[in-house]
Amino acid sequence: MAKEAENNIWPLPRFFFEVDFGTGAAVPFQEVSGLDTEPQRMEYRHGNNPVFSHIKMPGMIKYGCVTLKKGIFKSDHQFWDWFKKVKMNTIERKTLIIKLCDGNGIPTMTWTLDKAFPVKITSSDLKSDADEIAVEAIEFYHEGLTVSNQ
Repeated sequence: MAKEAENNIWPLPRFFFEVDFGTGAAVPFQEVSGLDTEPQRMEYRHGNNPVFSHIKMPGMIKYGCVTLKKGIFKSDHQFWDWFKKVKMNTIERKTLIIKLCDGNGIPTMTWTLDKAFPVKITSSDLKSDADEIAVEAIEFYHEGLTVSNQ
């Protein structure tokens, strides 16, 4: 018990994560961003309110656009194929599961994006004198974000 409590005092590093597109297989990504949510602000004022200001209330929940970045591999065009379906107005929505892992590779925190679909793919800049890998970014809209701890 003391050993378990000792391991819980340090925050988790953010570099050990995996992304699953509902298939159970992890797809390697370099970066994940946009896991945010916020209520839209509503302002209201009663007609007979003696205070000359608005009342602020939470409104509908707004989700951020999630961006995933990964290296470009030869013959890997699964996201382009998925994006083509959006262009043809046959949107294929998937559940994206992003897992933050501990040092042993065991998921400890999970973000689940419901009904996600790609809205933008940005290819890498090409530069003849660069010594970096080619990275593409894929942006997703989704209809819900659930966070859970294991």
